[in-house]
Amino acid sequence: MNAKTPAKKTGLHQKAQLMSASEIERTLVRLAYEIVEKNSGVAGLGLVGIRRRGVPLAERLGKIITRIENAKVPVGTLDITFYRDDLSTLGPKPVVQEKEVGFDIEDKNIVLVDDVLFTGRTTRAALDALMDLGRPERVELCVLIDRRFSRQFPIQPDYVGKSIDSIISQKVKVYWKKKDGKEEVVILE
Repeated sequence: MNAKTPAKKTGLHQKAQLMSASEIERTLVRLAYEIVEKNSGVAGLGLVGIRRRGVPLAERLGKIITRIENAKVPVGTLDITFYRDDLSTLGPKPVVQEKEVGFDIEDKNIVLVDDVLFTGRTTRAALDALMDLGRPERVELCVLIDRRFSRQFPIQPDYVGKSIDSIISQKVKVYWKKKDGKEEVVILE
C-alpha cells in the first residue's frame, strides 16, 4: 500500500481496557477516603446513585465508607428519567422507577454518584430531580470516569476515579459484576 492508497475500513471496533477489576477496587477505596476526608467523616453525609449505572458505584462506595468509618452512610437511588432533556428520544413509554433516595436530603452533604461524566446532561437532570426532593446543604459529584473534553454544561466532578481524553464517537462502558454478571472492567470502544 502506498501513501495515496486509503486504508480499508474493517468495520471492527477497537477496544481498549481502561481499568481492570483490581484497578476499579483500588480506585473506589481512594474515592471513599477522599469523600470521608473532605466531609470530615460521615455525619450529615449521603450518597445518591444516579439510576442506572451510578447505583452500583454508590452502593460499593457506601460499603467501603462504612468499613472505613465504622458507621453506616445512607445510600439512595435517583431516577432522572422525567428530568432528561432527551425524553422524547427514549420512546413512547419510558420506564420510570420511583425516586428511591430513602433518606431525607434536607441540610445534608449529598454526593451524587455516576459511572461516567460525558456531556454533563445527566448530572444536570440529577440536580433538578434532587432539588425537587429537598434542599441539601451541599451537593458534590463523584464519577468513576471523567471524559474531560466533551462537556455541554459547566459541570465538573469533585471526585474522579480516572480522567480520560476520548473522541465523541467513542463509548466508555463500565461493567459491574453484580449488575452485569461480568468481570468488572472499564472499556473504551
